[in-house]
Amino acid sequence: MITPTLEETQSDLRYLKLLAEKFPNIQSASTEVINLEAILSLPKGTEHFLSDLHGEVNAFEHVLRNASGVIRRKADEQFGDTLTDQEKRELCALIYYPEERLAIIHQENRNLKEWYPTMLRRTIEIARAVSSKYTRSKVRKQLPQEFAYIIEELMHQDTIEDDKEQYYNAIIQTIIDTNRSDEFLIAICNLIHRLTIDILHIVGDIYDRGPGACHIMETLSHLHDYDIQWGNHDIEWMGAAAGNQALIASVLRISIRYANVETLEEGYSINLLPLATLAIDVYGDDPCTIWQTKDFENNPRLKRSAQLMAKMHKCISIMEFKLAGQIIKRHPEWGMDDRLFLHLINKEKGTITIDGKEYELLDKNLPSLDPNDPYKLCPGEEQLMQQLVHSFRSSEKLQKHLRMLYQHGSLFLVRNNCLLYHAAIPLNDDGSFMELEVDGKKVKGKALMERVDGVIRRAYFGTRNLKRKQNALDYMLYLWCGPGSPLYNKDKMTTFERYFIADESLYKESKGAYFKLGNNPEICANILKEFGLDPEKSRIINGHVPVRTLKGESPVRAGGMRLVIDGGFSKAYHATTGIAGYTLIYNSHGLELVQHNQFQSKEEVISSGTDIHSRIQLAEFKNHRMLVRDTDRGQELIEQVNNLQKLLLAYHSGLIKEKS
Repeated sequence: MITPTLEETQSDLRYLKLLAEKFPNIQSASTEVINLEAILSLPKGTEHFLSDLHGEVNAFEHVLRNASGVIRRKADEQFGDTLTDQEKRELCALIYYPEERLAIIHQENRNLKEWYPTMLRRTIEIARAVSSKYTRSKVRKQLPQEFAYIIEELMHQDTIEDDKEQYYNAIIQTIIDTNRSDEFLIAICNLIHRLTIDILHIVGDIYDRGPGACHIMETLSHLHDYDIQWGNHDIEWMGAAAGNQALIASVLRISIRYANVETLEEGYSINLLPLATLAIDVYGDDPCTIWQTKDFENNPRLKRSAQLMAKMHKCISIMEFKLAGQIIKRHPEWGMDDRLFLHLINKEKGTITIDGKEYELLDKNLPSLDPNDPYKLCPGEEQLMQQLVHSFRSSEKLQKHLRMLYQHGSLFLVRNNCLLYHAAIPLNDDGSFMELEVDGKKVKGKALMERVDGVIRRAYFGTRNLKRKQNALDYMLYLWCGPGSPLYNKDKMTTFERYFIADESLYKESKGAYFKLGNNPEICANILKEFGLDPEKSRIINGHVPVRTLKGESPVRAGGMRLVIDGGFSKAYHATTGIAGYTLIYNSHGLELVQHNQFQSKEEVISSGTDIHSRIQLAEFKNHRMLVRDTDRGQELIEQVNNLQKLLLAYHSGLIKEKS
């Protein structure tokens, strides 16, 4: 604690008078100092880091409920050999899914007179263990109001005194006798969930691929503390929700391609009937062979509507190429003219000429393409896009989730000696920071990331200068697929080539220098320094590129200075990665990187207690336990203590008069 001087106190007198409104006398100010000093001496809260969820809501929610294996470890620590493995599994299954597990218990006709007191005591024991690092005040704020007093009494049980033991037994028996056991167990299990994960960091890509992105966002909306570092797929959806027509088409194309229309139709009430109607009208007799959705042959539901989905896929893809072309032509400064293809097509011959070489098109039926103005939407497409823009802009839930992404999100985050961003910091081949023009100004490194963050916010919230807002909205497309984008960072996105040309040599997308140099400790050290961090005790955490463990890749890069935590949550990547995601856990003892196997089903966990099999990939413990004072939040609290000390000095010296 730093003792302030009278001179410092006098110079801050204006601020201290404002502070005195909240702490009007010596007693209230000194009490707050004592409270803050106590908090600073507590162990650091547990942070969990996840990346590239891609709509896999069931796996995501289970990882939250089991805290990446932490709750099972707490059960092992608390009960050791006094419980069998099956008893621990049953206890954990109850904690993970209390409502569903209780329903099964009732169906099994258990002896509830024995089961209830046993499970009440065991869950309270786990709650006590996970709450031990927090102040009673913080725990109290997390308690369900209905049972707050009872839970607090039971969690601070003193078993040494016989009278107290009888008191606690009486409380538990009363819970049972009044038929509140189920509600109480649900409340205590939900409390365990809230206390096990203090802060959740999502390092990008909540959207696309899997069907549950909207449900993930709803789950996040109920969490007490989380942040999001935007990924390229998040930016795609954010741009679409803000009204970027090319990104609206891109969202629909990817959703249909991966048979993920539930997010659009059921999650966000986006009406796809106008698209289906236009697709049938334009491509009625077209088999659309190359436009079949992924894995439709193995999905009976998809098989029935496969032909319609293929037509819709083709219809929206052609519209996307037109709309993206319009935006790229508006912005020659992006240097993306090589992504303009429609004017290179010879409709009569069914070919396209690229760099002087002629290629046969895999699909030659392009009735909506006007050779004289190939990037212009035909009247039916124009009307459809107006309807889609209205649907995206008026979807109440989508707009709610968009505001959440802005409120809790950013392009990058510096927190507790960790630098978080989804994909890359643009670099030159020599490892220096790449200078790019963003919103009329050339910037690089941290300044680039800050300026891009500002443009992303203007795309949705900008109101004063409509032209600047439109340019920002256009820029969302560049962030989705532009070569210098810190969220993409490849030389090109070869979507058109993959659809229309058989020559696979045209499919290659070369990664930026960051991905070639990011395993170099010197490069990572320079990045950390650029963001004001000490390379000796800091780390870069990002995702974006799945770690292919089947090919021997490790998530630990640059001698441990960079951690890539995209382990393939999405089922689409399981065959590539060989695993099903990572969780990075940063608690008061140090870092653990947990590798997850595939999540089978919620029902299996509930019925048999089977859990995700996870193993620790990296364990790095500190020689001293980190306290709150060692964190960024601790530095804020220390500053508050210093200001309160100045206020106390002002009271004692008579500079400010106390109030009763």
